[in-house]
Amino acid sequence: MVNIEMVKDLISRFSWPALLIICISISAVGQVYGHPVIAFNIAYLFLAVTLFFLERRIPFENKWLENDGQTFANIAHTLTSKGVVQGLVIFGGVIGITSYVTPMAGEAYGIWPRHWPMPVQIIMGLAAAEFGLYWAHRLGHEVGIFWRFHAVHHSVNRLWIINTGRFHFIDSVISIVLGAGILIALGAPLEIITWLSAITAYIGMLTHCNVDMKFKWLSYIFNTPELHRWHHSRKLVEGNRNYGENLMLWDHIFRTWIRPDRRPSANIGITDDMPTTFLKQLIWPFQKPKKKFYTERHLRKAKKI
Repeated sequence: MVNIEMVKDLISRFSWPALLIICISISAVGQVYGHPVIAFNIAYLFLAVTLFFLERRIPFENKWLENDGQTFANIAHTLTSKGVVQGLVIFGGVIGITSYVTPMAGEAYGIWPRHWPMPVQIIMGLAAAEFGLYWAHRLGHEVGIFWRFHAVHHSVNRLWIINTGRFHFIDSVISIVLGAGILIALGAPLEIITWLSAITAYIGMLTHCNVDMKFKWLSYIFNTPELHRWHHSRKLVEGNRNYGENLMLWDHIFRTWIRPDRRPSANIGITDDMPTTFLKQLIWPFQKPKKKFYTERHLRKAKKI
């Protein structure tokens, strides 16, 4: 007879790395056969469906299963930020710039080691781009004008796969420019930028899922749900931490990595008054704030974790 609790424990221990490996493998097959976009969509759909069912079978927070009335807004933000903006910026901008600049300079363009094995280049690309993604994310928390846009993402009161892409499109543009811009400046080939986009999408959905998982050493290297739940805390001393999108490299270097030995609060969100409708949320960052946003620079007496 199957032991249900044992099965749940195995899923909790191995689902995060297993799902990421499967998605990366599907993308790799797509790259080999010349259909990276089709492969990405297959992998992303597989990941979304799998996590959707896991969220209902082994949720981390039962409270986050309740309807918050933001599903339409979440999907609309995803379509505008991930669909339109990333499509225009990455395929129209990044790929366009790369296709013109790289041929003009040939293999001598930039300092990128194109002759190195592709897996090594992918890891390098993640680490290099993560520097820009880290600072784009950190600016979104610690500088008031950038927070106005990033607050749209943090205004949710539950985490699940549907609000993975809930970003104001301006917030997405800043992240894309700082992240992919580093790879372009270094002369990375288009394939590395494609891999960065795919892996960021996979880890992003895994990071926001409401599934009870165990991570241990993985949280020292990758951005996991365990770390990201602290990042969504209402308390700035907890929320202004764990800025990494994919890797935690720069959080370790700049000492913003935290992993408290206790359960994070299920009461997440922001103190600002965010509108409930999609269109008003798009307009909200451009309106005059009703109260000052306090960053950690104003919290000199805040106690440590």
